[in-house]
Amino acid sequence: MTGSEDSPSFRLAYVPGVTPAKWVRIWNERLPDVPLTLLQVPAAQASDVLRGGDADAGVLRLPVDRTVFSAIPLYTEATVVVVPKDHLLTAADEVTLEDLADEVVLHPLDDVLGWERPPGQPAFERPATTEDAVELVAAGVGVLVVPQSLARLHHRRDLTFRQVADAPQSSVVLSWPEEAATDLVEDFIGIVRGRTVNSTRGRTPSSRDPKGERGTTADARRKPGEGKQGGRAAAGAAGRTGGKSTGGTAKKTGGAARGGRSGSPKSGGSGSGGAKRGRPRRRS
Repeated sequence: MTGSEDSPSFRLAYVPGVTPAKWVRIWNERLPDVPLTLLQVPAAQASDVLRGGDADAGVLRLPVDRTVFSAIPLYTEATVVVVPKDHLLTAADEVTLEDLADEVVLHPLDDVLGWERPPGQPAFERPATTEDAVELVAAGVGVLVVPQSLARLHHRRDLTFRQVADAPQSSVVLSWPEEAATDLVEDFIGIVRGRTVNSTRGRTPSSRDPKGERGTTADARRKPGEGKQGGRAAAGAAGRTGGKSTGGTAKKTGGAARGGRSGSPKSGGSGSGGAKRGRPRRRS
C-alpha cells in the first residue's frame, strides 16, 4: 500500500496470460476511493517485484517460495501445442506428448511449464521469449507447448492450438509477502474468492471504509434488537400500568353498579353506558 493513510492505493502485479480485469472491476465498485494500479511483469521476475516491495500482491504462476510468500490457488490451466493451421496435428482435437516425438519443440528461455525434459526434438537454439517462439512457429521452424492463456495472448490468424492431454500444467496463485499482509490485501483476497461485500470473513465492512466512518454498519445491526427490547419493555410497562388502571375502574364501576341496584328501578334501567344491554322484559 502506498500513499498516506488518507489516500491509500493498491498495486497488483500480474504475469503474462493472466487477465485480472474482473477482479479490478469489482475492486473499483467496492473501494472507489482506493486506486488499484496494475503492473505486468515477466513470470521470472514476479517474485522479485513482490520481495522488493514494488507491488502489494501478485497473480503469479507456481512455484513461489513458500518460506517468504503466502499463496492462494486460483486455477490450473490446460496446456496446448501451438502449430500452423495446416499442420497434421490439427486433425485431432487432443494430442499427447508421444505425438510430438518427431516434432521440433521450441523451448523459450521464459518457459513457465518447468519441464524436466522437454518433449520432441530440441531446436538449434532456444528463443529468448515465448513471443519469439510463436514467430518461429509461424515461420515453420517448430511447434510450441505453452499454457492455453499464453497461446491466446500471442494469437495469430495463421496459427492454432490443440490441447496436450499428458503435459505438465501451470497453476496460477494470488501471492503476497507473508510479513507484508495488509487490510487491502485481505480485501483483494475476498474479491478473488468471491466473497460478498458484507461477508463476515476477513475484514468487517466498517473497517473497510476508506473514509474512516466506522461502526455505522454495526450500529445499524444493533438498532433492530434495541427496538425489540425497548418494545418488550414498553409492553411490559403498559401491561403493569393497564392492570392497575383496569382494577381501579372495575372498583368504581362495581360501586356504581351497586349504587344502581340500591336505587329505584327507573334509575337502574337508565344506568351508565358501561352497563350491559339486555333484552327488554316482557310486561305481565
